Amino acid sequence: MSVDNSDGTEEPGWEVDPEDEQGVAVVAALGRQLKAWRESAGMRAADFGAAIQYGEDLVRKVEAGKRIPRSEYLDRADEVLNAGGKIAAMKADLEQVRYPKKVRDLVQLEGRAVELSAYGNHNIHGLLQTDGYARALFEMWQPPQTMEEVERGLAARMARRSIFERSPAPALCFVQEEVTLRRRIGGTMVMRGQLERLLEVAELRHVTIQVMPTHLEEHAGMGGLIQVLKFADGSAVGRSEGAFNGRPVSDPRQVRILEQCHAMIRSQALTPRESVAFIEQVLGET
Repeated sequence: MSVDNSDGTEEPGWEVDPEDEQGVAVVAALGRQLKAWRESAGMRAADFGAAIQYGEDLVRKVEAGKRIPRSEYLDRADEVLNAGGKIAAMKADLEQVRYPKKVRDLVQLEGRAVELSAYGNHNIHGLLQTDGYARALFEMWQPPQTMEEVERGLAARMARRSIFERSPAPALCFVQEEVTLRRRIGGTMVMRGQLERLLEVAELRHVTIQVMPTHLEEHAGMGGLIQVLKFADGSAVGRSEGAFNGRPVSDPRQVRILEQCHAMIRSQALTPRESVAFIEQVLGET
């Protein structure tokens, strides 16, 4: 994350993407309301910043709609300005735009899905990642990301894990390449935590995790990652690195091709019970 030059306080938020029209509009409106509350209270930006323990520069950026604050910023503002919960209530609007648009679109799809099928060959699927594992991935991204980009990406990825808490729960099926279990992303302790997370999630009744062993001579997933989301109305959307130029598709015939490929991968992989035993074995070796 970046640092506020006025007092060294860490800035709790992210820059606004000027190409994200919805985000720009929401954050600008939020900033105007915060400024109106502060001025009604007769507080200067510097005094208000000191009261909520953030710098004047950050306060002015938020009020100008140039920065997306984190939720704790609004909580402190609500308390200092005696807003009686009215400012804190703005978090619901902010939640809609605090993450990059492509992530918001994905969250909306995952939030509607009644079934998710995925195959991953480079790293653990995002929905299964721990905080430490995801952070390590973002930090090794090339070209290197800024710390602000790392923190924003991490927060967005962790927010997606709410899919496991939905009721009714969607059916989630993940097939992971063996190498994704053995490559020690983030170091030994981070990887141990990640493997333990996989075993924890595998216990959920609506989740299936399978492992594709490296030694197999036949492999239907050589085209790369696959993900298919199905919805309650019978529609579906899918994407694969190796099909349809990597573009998301919703045409039933194209989605069916991805489903068939994923089904073949599942048939070649270890069974769910064998996969759990395999993950336990790798954990013991890590």
